[in-house]
Amino acid sequence: MGKGISVAFVALVMAVLAQVTSMILNKEAMSSGLNEYTLVVYSNALSTLILTPSSFIFHRLECPPLSFYIVFSFFLLGFIGTSAQLMGLAGLNYASATLNTTMLNLIPAFTFILALLFRMEKLNWRSSSSQAKSFGAVVSITGAFVVTFYKGPAVIHQRLSSDPLSGPFLFSPKSHWVLGGSLLAAEAFMSSLWIILQALILKKYPAVLILASFYCFFVTIQSALASLILVKDPSAWSLKPNIGLFAVLYSAVVGTALRTSAVAWCLQRTGPVYVSMFKPLAVVVADVIDVIFLGQALHLGSLVGAAVIITGFYAVIWGKAREEKLHEDSGEGQWSESSSESTPLLQSAK
Repeated sequence: MGKGISVAFVALVMAVLAQVTSMILNKEAMSSGLNEYTLVVYSNALSTLILTPSSFIFHRLECPPLSFYIVFSFFLLGFIGTSAQLMGLAGLNYASATLNTTMLNLIPAFTFILALLFRMEKLNWRSSSSQAKSFGAVVSITGAFVVTFYKGPAVIHQRLSSDPLSGPFLFSPKSHWVLGGSLLAAEAFMSSLWIILQALILKKYPAVLILASFYCFFVTIQSALASLILVKDPSAWSLKPNIGLFAVLYSAVVGTALRTSAVAWCLQRTGPVYVSMFKPLAVVVADVIDVIFLGQALHLGSLVGAAVIITGFYAVIWGKAREEKLHEDSGEGQWSESSSESTPLLQSAK
């Protein structure tokens, strides 16, 4: 493993930890009354204030010119990111952090499929690596459906409430587990699209911090416009010195500014599929925090679904590793420029 890949590995592990801890803080803050739309607006606005001066200082000597197509690509990236964040927070309102992180395991499968569609990945049905990646994508999606539609009995019971489940399948009108899972699955798809588009933009415009600052700026504007329509209570915009304020600050600095910059940097060096493969790590972290620190119940459906999803994930990662070995033996780079040359999206930006 080369030095660049080793640094990317550490950065992506830290990015996953940042995402999970931020997500759990957001869950607790929303349970305490913080509006999810307010959270998105404030955290991204603060991230913009942090990243904008940093980006121009860091890229002052080699700042690429901004064309209309690049700025529009930033706007589109922001729209996809806004949609993903709002869907994720809405899903988090109806489900636990464990379900959230489990559904995020769909991202490697969705990213692989989208990378095929955008010709960033090659598929050869006679190749064992292609067969493994395709099998893994299907298996991980199947596991996500298991988590969504089957909750099952509690393996570890919740310490904060003694209300039993009415049954293992959650189609009861009083249950929001399916709705939460569906929203989180939609978030996973939008996040995969976000990864793909970001990788394509970085091929054209390699200034990582400028991309991150424009992304946070457009998310702030778009989420603020959505909030004007969806948030009816003016008091929702007030922040008190409690967990809500801490969640906004943590989400802005760690969950958005640092994580977005780290992911963009890694995308430049490893490509979208490698970046997306680190999402299953979030399941382990969230399970530990949910059960040990928050007293949440751990259900059979989450265990079974997570096992199926992680099986699919490792099939994809095995196929990718085998493919990279073949590329190294043939002298090709793992994330070659040819991927951008064959990709139709953003070609007009030249």
